[in-house]
Amino acid sequence: MLLLDYQNVLIESLLRDRFAPDATPTTLDQIASDFDNVTFHISTPTTKTHLLISIRLKCYPELLKYGAQAVLEREYGPYIVEPESGYDFSVAVDLENLPDSQEERDDLVRRISLLKRNAMAAPFEQAFQEYGEFAEKMRGLTIESAPQGVKEGGEVRAIHYREEEAIYIKASHDRVTVIFSTVFREETDRVFGKIFLQEFVDARRRAIQNAPQVLFRNDPPLELEGMPGLLKAGKGEVGYITFGNPFPPPTHTLHTYANNSSVVLFPRHLTPQRQADVISHIQTFRDYFHYHIKASKAYIHSCMRRRTADFLQVLRRARPEAEEKERKTASGRTFRVHG
Repeated sequence: MLLLDYQNVLIESLLRDRFAPDATPTTLDQIASDFDNVTFHISTPTTKTHLLISIRLKCYPELLKYGAQAVLEREYGPYIVEPESGYDFSVAVDLENLPDSQEERDDLVRRISLLKRNAMAAPFEQAFQEYGEFAEKMRGLTIESAPQGVKEGGEVRAIHYREEEAIYIKASHDRVTVIFSTVFREETDRVFGKIFLQEFVDARRRAIQNAPQVLFRNDPPLELEGMPGLLKAGKGEVGYITFGNPFPPPTHTLHTYANNSSVVLFPRHLTPQRQADVISHIQTFRDYFHYHIKASKAYIHSCMRRRTADFLQVLRRARPEAEEKERKTASGRTFRVHG
């Protein structure tokens, strides 16, 4: 299956072209859309050598609350400028003052093209840090003797990154749970979603033992109990998927209408060496999930069209040959005419 890129490919391509040693500066004013209603604006507002890249996210105020400013300053430091009007965050690059080495230029291209990923990484990093603090406090203790506040886990960080959809992140002493709220409007999408999610379950059973365990259901997980604004399961448009559970899964029916998802990350996923990749993978899960549902529908439609064309060809070949007709001349003689 296709793995989606973490970076914005258009921004990456534009920057590589303009960062090339023999590149000729040109005027640029381009708007690019990304997944999750994210918008980029790449322009040269003053001179051809002054490149401005701006981003607008629906959930930016929530990201700031969870430490996005610190993450962005860490990643883009001297390139940060006053946000462009109508956008949330901007970086500027002087094409006449680029890093000397090609390696440093490539790194700058990579970081700017990951602008959306880095902005949305803040609540994940904050939750991972909180997990480490809880794990340290629990060292040598049992659940019964855990300090107040550690047993219950941290706060639920809510990121409303799409209309009617959100990501919820909660840290505990032994895991970090990430819950995706996803809404399907079509019955066929819900059916494909259920089948696709079942593959996560089967893949772990067959070979990938280190992967998180996968469960899915319609009822909100306990981590979201009391959260405001949760969509209720009514017509089958809302459900929950859980990746990984250290305890035996509860007995419940695997519903067809599974439209929300939760990912449970365990210590093996939260090592410092793996945290960056884990954040990138999780952020693209919703897009990965929906992309493959649409791709599956497109494949089935193409198969149906191909089969229909085959049937039509068979019908055309099955037409009977024209019958010979017998006609008479004026003198009464007969002869046959081929149709």
